[in-house]
Amino acid sequence: MIHQTVKSIAKYIPIQEAHAHCDIPCGIYDPHQAQVAALTIIRMIDLMTKLYDDHKERDLEFKNSLSRYIAVKEEHAELCKHEIRVIWGDYIKPAHLEKYPQLHELSHKIMQLGSKCRQSANRESALELLKAVNEFAGIFWASKGIETKTVKAPYAPAEDVVYPAL
Repeated sequence: MIHQTVKSIAKYIPIQEAHAHCDIPCGIYDPHQAQVAALTIIRMIDLMTKLYDDHKERDLEFKNSLSRYIAVKEEHAELCKHEIRVIWGDYIKPAHLEKYPQLHELSHKIMQLGSKCRQSANRESALELLKAVNEFAGIFWASKGIETKTVKAPYAPAEDVVYPAL
């Protein structure tokens, strides 16, 4: 009904047709959330390791804390994958793939590493994930013509993160 009404009005008043690449054409894409998610995975693994080392008794408090850390690690591994999937699926265009042919392989690698981080408590896998997400972020910002800088995250686990140099 609304479509018919707009169509009728368009006969008398020219209405410019809009084209968008997603459901809500906000144009806001940023790999930052994926980077924070990857940092969170590393942090949760660090907290799990410390908890395990500090608690010789595997009491209810230990189990409660450990399960909470695992839940957050799982949630952020999926969030990291989701954020990269959205950028890869909604923002990346054929022209980007021509200029950065490694994007498909890199995106797939991030998906695989995100799954690996869910399946294990291996800090090296989480560091690999962060490295891959940082590489993706560098390409993303380069595709927008924005220079980047690498800085230490100002919070634990204080790993390197690629940010736009604004």
